[in-house]
Amino acid sequence: MIFHAPHYLWLLIPLGLAFYLLKPRSLRIVVHLLIIALLLAALARPQLERGITQERVDARDVIIALDVSYSMRAQDVAPDRYHFAKATIEALLKKDAKDNVMLIAFTTNPLLLSPPTTDHALVKTALEALEPKNILTKGTSLKKLFTQIAADKNGHKEVLLITDGGEERDLDALTKALKGADIHLTVLALGTTEGSTIPTEEGKPLRDKEGHLVISRINPLLESLADTLGGTYLTPKSSPEATADAILKSFEAGSGDANSIEKLRHSYTELYQLPLLLALLLFLAVHTRAARRLLPLFALFGIQLHASFFDILYLKQAYSHYAQQEYNTTKATLLKVKTPSLQRQIALANAYYKLGDYPRAAALYRSIRTTSPKIKQMLFYNLGNAYAMQGAYAKARMYYTKALQLGEDADTLHNLQTVALLEEKRKETLGMARPKSQGAQSKAKQGSDESDDTKKPKAQEQSGAGSGSGGEQQHKNRAKKGKKRLLTDEDETPQKLPLSSKVYELINKGYLRETKPW
Repeated sequence: MIFHAPHYLWLLIPLGLAFYLLKPRSLRIVVHLLIIALLLAALARPQLERGITQERVDARDVIIALDVSYSMRAQDVAPDRYHFAKATIEALLKKDAKDNVMLIAFTTNPLLLSPPTTDHALVKTALEALEPKNILTKGTSLKKLFTQIAADKNGHKEVLLITDGGEERDLDALTKALKGADIHLTVLALGTTEGSTIPTEEGKPLRDKEGHLVISRINPLLESLADTLGGTYLTPKSSPEATADAILKSFEAGSGDANSIEKLRHSYTELYQLPLLLALLLFLAVHTRAARRLLPLFALFGIQLHASFFDILYLKQAYSHYAQQEYNTTKATLLKVKTPSLQRQIALANAYYKLGDYPRAAALYRSIRTTSPKIKQMLFYNLGNAYAMQGAYAKARMYYTKALQLGEDADTLHNLQTVALLEEKRKETLGMARPKSQGAQSKAKQGSDESDDTKKPKAQEQSGAGSGSGGEQQHKNRAKKGKKRLLTDEDETPQKLPLSSKVYELINKGYLRETKPW
């Protein structure tokens, strides 16, 4: 059990101190303090995690291209251009959690840091992991970046270009690089027309080979580029948050039809009703005379909540035992669940399959009714596996065919081909057999069955493992095949993970051949 708002539980400390110091002797005061404690527990929203579910959401495809060249260290935008850009990206991810975001870092070479995802914690982690001090290239190539962006033809995209523009001069070459790309460009130009010196690692201003100070100014070509492509040209606002708001407005103005994508979401069962109900019952018991009449009603309601709570708890325990390959314990736990839900039936059938009780597993799979095509496909696939393990190849072939009618699947097709081959071999063996006595025929049949068992290919063993992957969770794992994106909704605190040296090697490619880095 977890709490969605655990900070409310801190209020229990002063409540406990008050009880300890006052030491109330009145039962009514004690009950009132208990009611307050129950209300605080309800406000903390206790929840029981049920698992991960899939849902379809409409989300924009956003490409964030961040200039990480040396000139982004200039401090004409406080604290410097790079850190202002980084804070703006983090504010943007926080404000619009459903966008499907791709993060690219570029200097003279573009490099994908985070593939398209709505799990913005991953984007933040990639952003935090980047160390600008390891980037040696100093120039900026928008043309290479645009060529890479234009190569992606999968629908409309919002492109956020965060840069100072470098020394780019050829507007026609840049617009041609984006020719045919279905994008809306938003340019966040970081820098000023006056420009700024660039501090080195030692804190001194950077100088060129002749000893002159290097001044980095905003490139005026960026505004012309945005106008030519029908995009939006933005400059830094008073804060990263205000800048992120301006970027979102630009996205809303330029977005085409949102893409429908599949997303994984953690589902929870709310339990705040239990402490709230108990608090209400205590209040009525103290302040009304109808407590005796209301008590049976609340007790009945509480029994129903109690049963539902334990069903969810047993399911969670069963999935845990299944993950640990404790299939007998899984079966025993699932049999305690009173409500024959879809999750319970699939999980129980999978447990029987893992225990080798294929007839009972097949019977359970057949008894499940659902309107979901993907769940039906999974059930047909599992039925095919169960019949194949029993040597009933004709039935296995029938259910594999039904599964393939609902959608393509490499495992199902492989198993269908395998059982067809085994069925053909069995027919050939029966056709070549010589007449023997009844006892010999019995022994031959037993030997043939054993031979068939040993001939079951590895693909069948794998398909058996696939059929027992834990109820609805197994359906989700199989359903994600062929999907372009599967994302989570948890916005966890990013952990700083170092990027490999290969990443910086790709960014720094061509460093020794740079001729005009500024």
